[in-house]
Amino acid sequence: MKDKIFGVLQRVGRSFMLPIAILPVAGLLLGLGSSFTNTTTIETYGLQWLLGDKTILHALLVIMNAVGSAIFDNLPLIFAVGVAIGMAKKEKEVSALSAVIAYFVMNVSINAMLKISGKILADGSIANDVLDGTITSVCGIQSLQMGVFGGIIVGLGVAALHNRFYKIELPNALSFFGGTRFVPIISTVVYLFVGILMYFIWPTVQNGIYALGGVVTGTGYFGTLLFGIIKRALIPFGLHHVFYMPFWQTAVGGTMEVAGHMVEGGQNIFFAQLADSANITHFSAGATRYFSGEFIFMIFGLPGAALAMYKCAKPEKKKQAGSLLLSATLACMFTGITEPLEFSFLFVAPALFAVQVVLAGSAYMIAHILNIAVGLTFSGGLLDFFLFGILQGNEKTSWMLVIPVGIVYFLLYYFIFSFLIKKFDLKTPGREDDDTETKLYTKADVNERKAGKDVKNPDEKAGTVADELSQTISRGLGGKANISDVDCCATRLRITVIDPDKVNDALLKSTGASGVVHKGQGVQIIYGPRVTVIKSNLEDYLASVTEEHFEDDAVENNTADADEVKNENAASATDSKTEDSSTASDKAQEATDTKEPTSTVIISSPMTGIAADLSTAPDEAFAGKMMGDGAVVTPEEGVVVAPEDGTVLFVFDTKHALGFTTDSGIGMIIHVGIDTVKLEGKGFDVQVEAGCHVNKGDVLMKLDLDYLKANAPSVTTPVICTELKDNQKIRLITDGPIKAGEPLYAVDTYEK
Repeated sequence: MKDKIFGVLQRVGRSFMLPIAILPVAGLLLGLGSSFTNTTTIETYGLQWLLGDKTILHALLVIMNAVGSAIFDNLPLIFAVGVAIGMAKKEKEVSALSAVIAYFVMNVSINAMLKISGKILADGSIANDVLDGTITSVCGIQSLQMGVFGGIIVGLGVAALHNRFYKIELPNALSFFGGTRFVPIISTVVYLFVGILMYFIWPTVQNGIYALGGVVTGTGYFGTLLFGIIKRALIPFGLHHVFYMPFWQTAVGGTMEVAGHMVEGGQNIFFAQLADSANITHFSAGATRYFSGEFIFMIFGLPGAALAMYKCAKPEKKKQAGSLLLSATLACMFTGITEPLEFSFLFVAPALFAVQVVLAGSAYMIAHILNIAVGLTFSGGLLDFFLFGILQGNEKTSWMLVIPVGIVYFLLYYFIFSFLIKKFDLKTPGREDDDTETKLYTKADVNERKAGKDVKNPDEKAGTVADELSQTISRGLGGKANISDVDCCATRLRITVIDPDKVNDALLKSTGASGVVHKGQGVQIIYGPRVTVIKSNLEDYLASVTEEHFEDDAVENNTADADEVKNENAASATDSKTEDSSTASDKAQEATDTKEPTSTVIISSPMTGIAADLSTAPDEAFAGKMMGDGAVVTPEEGVVVAPEDGTVLFVFDTKHALGFTTDSGIGMIIHVGIDTVKLEGKGFDVQVEAGCHVNKGDVLMKLDLDYLKANAPSVTTPVICTELKDNQKIRLITDGPIKAGEPLYAVDTYEK
């Protein structure tokens, strides 16, 4: 159970990497755009000529701000899709689409509940008794503010549904909706009810957050500490905006008379004083206590944490970890976007996030105590520090105190993070379980294999490096039948196997892997940045071979001391046994072919033309029997008739194909032409509807063959059986001219 949980958490952590990767760039765009389009900033420094409205630079910054905002505003949806893709075992594109659908369904359900309960009024406005910030616009839908956790809830749930149902088989009458098509359907139904459930659960969380605000303002320095801790702790939930905005913009954050006007909210007070700076001796630290401390841990503290994570990374992973951490650190220092750094350790090492919460919270309090009063527009990065701290002068902001305090915080973060990472072996970027590398081949041998030389399998194409590599990896994992799941992260091929004892580390390392890590049924093969290509090639290879075990390849993991000759002999012996096994398999298949079928169903041609084997179809998906087995007919007359008595299951919107099931229970698809879906129904005149029963020879559709021949790559029509059982085989009856209604092929059923 422990190993299974590890495997799940490993995939969960990896699934966060895709959406997190975009955050540093988005942060830079948003920070630059927000800081240099702020009206107060432009007017204060007299930069209207450069950054004012209608200038080219202003327009560019506005666009940058909009692009960055779009990513952060839709971060929950991005996480929903990213997590669904990362957690789905197969058919990942289907899980991504289902996640998008489920995300909208959940928020629409919440929106409907808010309207029913009167929290959203008929004109779209929010009722007066609703707490500010608890309802927000989610992709144009007014819903509860759930932050990235809303997206994660969708991503994990949809992935679970996807992995459970993407191979589901439905009764013949509903078979069109089976398999991957069922996933978005079940996701829609489930998340309709999840949305209703969230309506009752989430407001309780939100109300608790808002209630804590009252404690902060009345408890002095301790209140500032509490504010900082709570705000940072809410980052993962996306609820920090709900918490801090009242302190920035309303009387919850205090009131002050500035230039004869009563101003409410810490940020509003600062900018009012900035506008009247000629009459201000020192900006109010009581107003800026809600954000001045951010400069301490955003410019100094978190970069120290990043350096600690980099120093603690494995040597072979430092380059990759350094690239990730550097971009995240720059975003943090320059713009105050902390999510890329915080998320890099939040989900894999929560203890470090707890340390970050406490240290960051204390930074708010220390800034308050030291009377530091540096304002900000967006977040506590160098841009705002320069504009609202340094340029305003130390006598008004005490900005110079940030530097010595920041240095102390840099050291605190660095040493505390370093100690905890090493002490508890925390899985921060670049750190993995120990995987001591044992070299079984020389560097020259590895390079030779990479170059495609010494290909031992005669069935492989000479020089096909990807096939040779994939074949060796498959053998090292015990064969296709021993492989349950294939995935990868930035540098590791992550495999789930059925029997770990069949894994041959020596063979896997011979493919150029720098190490192999075992965790129960989870196997991690370390290749470096090229792993994504290796994964794709392996998936293609596994899809093209039969399910075979390579049990004789399995060796004990202590073969590190075996010499090169022994390994080569073992590999040769394995190849020989594999060939013997294949020969036996071929003989078994020949024996099956000589048996008489227990039953046979004849499928007639639905059109007059030239019949041929399905492998001749001018489309590799059909020719490769990816959608089923059958035959093709190249029509000479523009009429498609029912091949047998049966029922029309469905008609595609573009009319080029229809689903059909015979009364004898054979499910079929008649797909007129190749790539005819692009014709959008032109050239087709369908005579039937889904659900209607027809007799053999009844007209199903009429074709404009001249138009189809002129506009489609081919009019060759696959007539395929989509639901063949393991003991059923297609036998072509007519190869050549055929008339509609004449036997095309037989479906033979054998004893199991």
